[in-house]
Amino acid sequence: MSSPWAPVRRVGLFGGTHGNELSGVLLVRHWQQDRAEIHRAGVEVKPFLTNPRAVERCTRYIDCDLNRVFDPENLGRPVVEDIPYEVRRAQEINHIFGPKGSDDAYDLIFDLHNTTSNMGGTLILENSRDDFTIQMVHYIKNALAPEPCPVLLIEHPSLKYATTRSVAKHPIGKYET
Repeated sequence: MSSPWAPVRRVGLFGGTHGNELSGVLLVRHWQQDRAEIHRAGVEVKPFLTNPRAVERCTRYIDCDLNRVFDPENLGRPVVEDIPYEVRRAQEINHIFGPKGSDDAYDLIFDLHNTTSNMGGTLILENSRDDFTIQMVHYIKNALAPEPCPVLLIEHPSLKYATTRSVAKHPIGKYET
């Protein structure tokens, strides 16, 4: 049976979007040192520390929430001396993993987060019309069974497409308690 989707060739694994959420940071650093777990033939998998200054200070962000500035206005802002750190970082991430909305953008980005809420391992989706992502979530849920893996769908107009992972053709957030 053939697939209607283009093959996934480039995957970004993001940690440290919020500098005080350390599970993703630790995983990214581990994968940067030892890629054996994430190596797949024919697929480029890039572990990436998204907000290194905030991670260094163990704070959510430096000037503004990196996970809210991937909108066209911020990505298109001129780089000037007083531009907020996270806006400049968003532009850098968009350059590396995008450009957002283009055929050259990474196929998939997993953005790894923590929460103090009792959510367990939860997948975050931003688009209920992305058939590829829906099928991938179905696969992940089946692979983790019988462990629960809730899925949170956020189709909010002001947040949609402004997150770090939104640079990819198929974005997914992963929260862990």
